[in-house]
Amino acid sequence: VHSPFVYNLVTKCFYSKTNSADYTLISNYKKTLLKNNTVIEITDLGTGSMYTKNNNRSIKSIAKNSGAAIKRAKLLYHLANYFKFNNSLELGTSLGISTHAIALGNTNGKITSIEGCPKIAQFTSQNLKDKKITNAEILIGDFSKVIPKLHQDAFDFILFDGNHNKQATLDYFDLLLPKIHNDTVFIFDDIYWSKGMTEAWDMIKQHPKVTVTIDTFQYGFVFFRTEQVKEHFTIRL
Repeated sequence: VHSPFVYNLVTKCFYSKTNSADYTLISNYKKTLLKNNTVIEITDLGTGSMYTKNNNRSIKSIAKNSGAAIKRAKLLYHLANYFKFNNSLELGTSLGISTHAIALGNTNGKITSIEGCPKIAQFTSQNLKDKKITNAEILIGDFSKVIPKLHQDAFDFILFDGNHNKQATLDYFDLLLPKIHNDTVFIFDDIYWSKGMTEAWDMIKQHPKVTVTIDTFQYGFVFFRTEQVKEHFTIRL
């Protein structure tokens, strides 16, 4: 890796060996969900689950099949802590595993998360409150309708983890470009989830405002740093 910025990110954040007491909180958050038998009705505005088309699902099944892995949650925690994101946005709250990790990563920052399913949003909002997370807010609705109503002028970090559809991903990317600054970080989840998602990822990489991208297979990182030459990296996590 020849970029000092990317080198420091990889060595000090991606590969950080720091053991935080918050790791226990992150792990316990998901473990609790995996034991929860509560059944809720799902309203899916995106591409839906790869595992079931049943609209009534238990919390534990959602946590098992759709929730972020602990490894990814810890990475998001490290990112929030490394960059000290003040204002973060998440598209696709689900059960709040990622939301919880980002909120813990910088307790002085705020994360706004958008969830399309009212029942999941209500459950997760209460669950985060029960876990004493006070710097997270969940908004309910279709991403394309909620994003234009966001009062925040710019975000430090945006996680795209909702509608895994090529055109929707590109639309959200375009919709949120006016809310970036030089140091904003975008992460696209499941960039190899489908042929369409990979095509969307390739198109985003070529956008003139994008300077640096990092492909970790699961996540696609996008940076807009004007001081950087355009480079694309592939990093194994």
